[in-house]
Amino acid sequence: MVKSLLFSLLFCSTLSFAQEVNIIPQPVEVVRKTGNFVISSQTSLVVANKEDNAAAAFLNTYLFNYYGFKLPVVNKAVKNSIKLISQKNIEGLKGEGYSFKSGKNGVEINGNSPMGTFYGMQTLIQLLPVEKSSSLAIAAVDVKDEPRFAYRGAMLDVGRHFFSVEFVKKYIDYLALHKMNYFHWHLTEDQGWRIEIKKYPKLTEIGSKRNGSIIGKYPGKGSDNTPEGGFYTQEEVKDIVKYASDRFITVIPEIEMPGHSSAAIAAYPELSCFPDEKTNLPENMMSAKSKQEMANGRNKIVQETWGVHTDVFVPTENMFKFLEDVLDEVMALFPSKYIHVGGDESPKDAWKRSAFCQQMIKDKDLKDEHGLQSYFIQRIEKYINKKGRTLIGWDEILEGGLAPNAIVMSWQGEAGGIAAAKENHQVIMTPGSHVYLDHSQTKDEKEVTIGGFLPLDTVYSYEPIPKELNAQQAKYVLGAQGNVWTEYMANPAKVEYMIFPRLSALSEVLWSPKESKNWTEFQTKIETMKKRYTIWGANYFKE
Repeated sequence: MVKSLLFSLLFCSTLSFAQEVNIIPQPVEVVRKTGNFVISSQTSLVVANKEDNAAAAFLNTYLFNYYGFKLPVVNKAVKNSIKLISQKNIEGLKGEGYSFKSGKNGVEINGNSPMGTFYGMQTLIQLLPVEKSSSLAIAAVDVKDEPRFAYRGAMLDVGRHFFSVEFVKKYIDYLALHKMNYFHWHLTEDQGWRIEIKKYPKLTEIGSKRNGSIIGKYPGKGSDNTPEGGFYTQEEVKDIVKYASDRFITVIPEIEMPGHSSAAIAAYPELSCFPDEKTNLPENMMSAKSKQEMANGRNKIVQETWGVHTDVFVPTENMFKFLEDVLDEVMALFPSKYIHVGGDESPKDAWKRSAFCQQMIKDKDLKDEHGLQSYFIQRIEKYINKKGRTLIGWDEILEGGLAPNAIVMSWQGEAGGIAAAKENHQVIMTPGSHVYLDHSQTKDEKEVTIGGFLPLDTVYSYEPIPKELNAQQAKYVLGAQGNVWTEYMANPAKVEYMIFPRLSALSEVLWSPKESKNWTEFQTKIETMKKRYTIWGANYFKE
């Protein structure tokens, strides 16, 4: 009886600890101490350096939105305070690292940089109760923490479906709350061009609008005849970039080339190998409005079906001038060191049929159409490098020879990433098998998805450094990224349903030490995290 009671007390104590300290992503070191600290509207938020204003503002906004109160910001306080202190060269910690101490008198967060302090503040948020209250008790803990990978990212495709500025900001907040630091913004597609380019107004006047989308799963059951459109003005882009920067997130823009370019070609048909040929679209999948426009002599329309399309950019001087002009405006808006140019799924059919392309292959002494793609990407890379930026492309940029300084984003499994790392190229791992958050979450998924099967434990099990790489080659793996392709996500609730809780699992893959990952413990932590999704008003997969 005594043993049973003792076991029960120990179990309850363990359970209490598990409920109070469920930090995602798991820190490098967490030591639970006795007692707790209670945060209320009387607690001071001590900000000694102006560089920590962004972290303080984020915390106060969070507290106000989800608990109904803010903290007074002061320069000094001793008791009942949360101190944000950014330093440099904290012994044993990387630049993004921090130490965190909470006890009966308050919280002290020491960051090895303002970014580190911001991440320490995210740990504080992870300790907050999951019920709304005016007094928030958090566990007394000592934490020492830093990220495993330098690149911790997620992509959002706004080409297939457009998402409001408000939701893009919310998506950025979701990344910040998970200590992720890169937002890859997929801005152009066959089905929609989403960024204002002042030199080429038709890109948004024509390219940002399509007349309909297929009904149901590809290849579809006909057209819904529902217009889909939208784009971001340059002022909105600047606002979003600043919003992300205040959360220590770099926004990487993606302008697709040479494939996935139907929307740009609809706006400027001369960018196609065959401007006079009509956009290839099955008659029974075409909207009534597009049929009418084509009957009236229009050749190119914004694509209305998903999949891969053969109408791609023609590598003329005129087309390269167009892309350089576009990139000039894009680079003026995005301070990111990295510029993504796509490079994936670019069929060579048009280039094979084009007399111009075939002559170019001969004139440039290229081996074939893959060599032409390599020439295309390398030419764009030289332009981007000249502007002080670095090109990122999907792993197809390996075809025909890799551009000299390019970073490879490996999506077709890990083979592309392994090959690039062995050639001493930096790599971001993003294989469909583990990080494509548009894949189904169960084998009998009720929602329409692109297919595949990616349960939570598969995401959690991912190891971004392939076993095929030795220690030296492994250094070229910058990290990994989750991808959210939106063919079957037409609204924010569906995006949230697809990313949660899998984004939380991915954050631990990218931040936490490999040896500290524990699937059993994560399953406990995710139940608390689901309550946080509810506090945020976010939809999520509940099964």
